[in-house]
Amino acid sequence: MSTIVETPLERGTRQRRTRVAHKGSIAVFVVPFGLLFAVFYLLPIGYAVWQSTRVVEREGTFGPPTEVFGGFRQYAAVLENEAFRESVGRVLTFGIVQVPIMLGLALTFALLLDSPLVKGKKFFRLAFFAPYAVPGVIAAIMWGFMYSPNLSPFRSVTQSVDLLSADLVLWSIANVVTWVYVGYNMLIIYSSLLAIPSEIYEAARLDGASQARIAWSIKIPLVMPAIILTAIFSIIGTLQLLAEPQVFASFTSAVTSDYTPNLLVYTTASVPNPSLAAAFSVVLALATFILSFTFLKVTQRKAFQ
Repeated sequence: MSTIVETPLERGTRQRRTRVAHKGSIAVFVVPFGLLFAVFYLLPIGYAVWQSTRVVEREGTFGPPTEVFGGFRQYAAVLENEAFRESVGRVLTFGIVQVPIMLGLALTFALLLDSPLVKGKKFFRLAFFAPYAVPGVIAAIMWGFMYSPNLSPFRSVTQSVDLLSADLVLWSIANVVTWVYVGYNMLIIYSSLLAIPSEIYEAARLDGASQARIAWSIKIPLVMPAIILTAIFSIIGTLQLLAEPQVFASFTSAVTSDYTPNLLVYTTASVPNPSLAAAFSVVLALATFILSFTFLKVTQRKAFQ
């Protein structure tokens, strides 16, 4: 009796045919996500791009307003808007200073939690992450009261140093953002540290490496993808800064309605001028994409050198 031997190619072909039979099951999981993604993500983006090409024209001085296609006129207005350029420069300055400090603290806390020398890790992990559980608006209100010279429980400090002045309010906001998001970024990095095989640490200790040497030469290089991920999230969050300055505007006149790009978009849409606000949003989204993509490519190129 002869035996038919199935070659690897035939086996792979049979397996592919078997998987094709489950297309209906795949569609059950993919189609709902695709519909939600299209309705709540792609369509709003498309509508924003379409709205940014509209302009309002009138027949005569008192004629009824009519929306017509205006091409790139709104985008020209965006590029000529000095307030928009200043707000972008302000958040870029914010990000250059705040993001490295925040990620440096997050990395330090994650390394401490992963170190065998630290006791009470569960308590500190919860303590570091707890500020992220506070909504951003609530955190901004809380810190706004602590910064206010007349309301702060630390009046001896706030009355001698005006933390809500035009020179310092940006860094006061940076402190709030850092306080909220250090724990979030720490958790991402710490999760990456937990995924490192313990055998690597054992081999390093057998070679006489100290805990500081292990952290610098093994842990940090291996969690660099997580650090890059948190940096990209932070870049996106910096350009989308809205809640904290909007709350601080009620505590100080130094935060104006065009203090950040998102505040300017919100103010412009409230005028109302939805077409110009949409153009602001599209330009801001493109700038965010370019900065994030450039940062990712630069870090990847350095990683492979």
